[in-house]
Amino acid sequence: MNRKYLPFALFLGFFLFGLSAFLQSKPSDKNERVYKAVKEYSPFYLDKRFGGLQIMSKEDSSFKEKPNNMTLFKEFERLEKEWGKKHLKLDNNTLLILDNSGKTQSTLPLNSKDEIEFVHQYYGVK
Repeated sequence: MNRKYLPFALFLGFFLFGLSAFLQSKPSDKNERVYKAVKEYSPFYLDKRFGGLQIMSKEDSSFKEKPNNMTLFKEFERLEKEWGKKHLKLDNNTLLILDNSGKTQSTLPLNSKDEIEFVHQYYGVK
């Protein structure tokens, strides 16, 4: 009796396992305007190679991280957040983007509460 349900149970189990893996590896939602502006100054970028994606740095040519596909976006976000805590500063409703010596490279006026919340939540800027 139970054998006729086994294929359905296996299909459902594999489907749920795959869905769970997909949701865990999916990148976080981002505010497009703020993220795009800050991304120009972030030293990290994704490099597409024949063997897959790897994380590279504009500042350090020897920096290469090759996380697996499951953790690629989470690792990239971790590096961006780490950089953002040191190089981003919130002054009223203006985001200051700092260089390595702490001098202001650029400013970005934040137009809404969503943009301010994104900076707090994603980059950890207080």
